[in-house]
Order: sequence, then structure tokens, then C-alpha cells
Amino acid sequence: MLSFNEDNLTDAVAARFDGCEDPRLKTIVQALVRHSHAFVKEVELTQDEWVKAIDFLTRTGQMCDDRRQEFILLSDVMGVSMLVDAINHRMPDGATETTVLGPFYLGEHRVTAHGTDIAAGVDGEPMYVEARVSAPDGRPLAGARVDIWHSDDDGFYDSQKGDGTEPSLRARFITDADGRFHFKSIVPSSYPIPHDGPVGQLLEATRRHPMRPAHVHFHVSAPGYETLVTHVFVAGDPWLDSDAVFGVKESLVADLVARDEPTYPDGTPAPGAWKLLHYDFGLKPLAARPAA
Repeated sequence: MLSFNEDNLTDAVAARFDGCEDPRLKTIVQALVRHSHAFVKEVELTQDEWVKAIDFLTRTGQMCDDRRQEFILLSDVMGVSMLVDAINHRMPDGATETTVLGPFYLGEHRVTAHGTDIAAGVDGEPMYVEARVSAPDGRPLAGARVDIWHSDDDGFYDSQKGDGTEPSLRARFITDADGRFHFKSIVPSSYPIPHDGPVGQLLEATRRHPMRPAHVHFHVSAPGYETLVTHVFVAGDPWLDSDAVFGVKESLVADLVARDEPTYPDGTPAPGAWKLLHYDFGLKPLAARPAA
């Protein structure tokens, strides 16, 4: 019988999983053992700190329900979500970079006509968005499905309000023959991630802010291509350099151009002042499957 100690315990625990028949699961679990033990050794975790950690994780789980996922929020603020995203979405030249999905995607957006004002009835600075979806070589992708959603002028998504009103500031567009789509909305606002739970307490204790820079979400899919999940961030936002979830990439930052023409680019009437957001998206082709 072995007498376990800090020198031999890690190897002994990892060896207990040697009989795992799933090679990938075995690799993951044994690596988790090695790295978690290495962390405990590096910081020389005290018994009291271990108890507090268990309590923190317990409260994190208790904060989860069908409208909120506190563990994903924890993954976000620790940079794990973006690291997983980066590893799984290495993009070729011409393909748009990805970022986190976020908690406010409903996945049931209505197909909407190009040029629709998806902010009808919502106060804010008018914005016109024009975009194009293409393959990395520039070929337009007609019929691509584009879901968009973003916050209002106060930093809230429609799903956060829970007032039973019709969806707003979200829609689905189908690209035309040239891979283009356009719509009207309002300029989104920067906003804090939910910080009234354990993750918020962690941020406060470590003197980190909960803010995300203003952005518009895009979920773009087309047959034969990887689904693109990304944001387009508003240039000049004060939180771009310290996004709480590490989602900003330089290639995803776009200017909002001030315009004062009486009509939008689609010829419809415009207010006295509005902002133009233009962005072109490139999709990564799916890897060819090997022959059976």
C-alpha cells in the first residue's frame, strides 16, 4: 500500500485513469489531474482557501438557470472561452476572425427584409449597417443566413428586459446575389456583464471592471463553410483595450462614419444625422472529408 504525499500523489491519481477506454477522455482527465495538482503546489493552497474555492464554485452553480449561465461567465472573465475559440477557429487569410457567442443569442431570429429598421420604437442614435459575405477569395456568398443582435442605447438586450414585447434589435437576413445585406438600427452602447453574482464578486475583489465595449453580434452561416460567430466593435469605445471577456480583436473594430445626407444608401429617408457602419465578412470553407 502506497503512502501518498505531495511528491507521489499526482502520478498515482493520474494512473488510476489508465483503464479509461476512451483515449480522448483519458488524455483530458489525466492532463486535468496534472495541471490542477501543479496549480495547488505552485500557490501552496491552504485548507481555508480550498474551502472558499469550493464555496465559490457551489454558488456559481447555484446562480445558473435557463436564462443565465454563471459558469460560462466565469470562463469568459478568465479568458478560457476566448482561448477555446482561438484554438478551434484558426482562420486562413480572407476569413473573418471569431469571438465569443455571448449569452443573448436566441437562435430563432425572424427572416427580415433588407433595409428594415430593426430598432423601430427604440430610442437611440440612428445607424445604417451595410455588409457583404464572401469566400476567402472574394467570391460573394448568396443565400447566406446572417443573424444579428445588439444592445440598446442603455446597454440592455431585449431578452434581458423580460417584458413580453416583440423581439427588437435582432433579426435574420439572407444575403442577395452579391452576398450583401443591409438594415437600419441604432448605435449600440457599451455595457457591464452581469456582475451581481460570484463572478462579479471575483471581479470586484481583484479590482477588475465588468465592462464590454459597444458591438454588434453576427452569426453567419452558408452551406460548405464554417459558421462564423463574431462581433463588430465600435471604434473609439473607451473599453476596447480592457474588454471584460477578452473578445476584442483589431480586425473586428470598425468606424462609425458620421453622415448627414437626407437619405440612406438604399434611398429611403434618413434623419438629419446618422452613422454608417460598413463591414465585409469572409467565411472559412469546411475541411474536405476524407473518402470512405
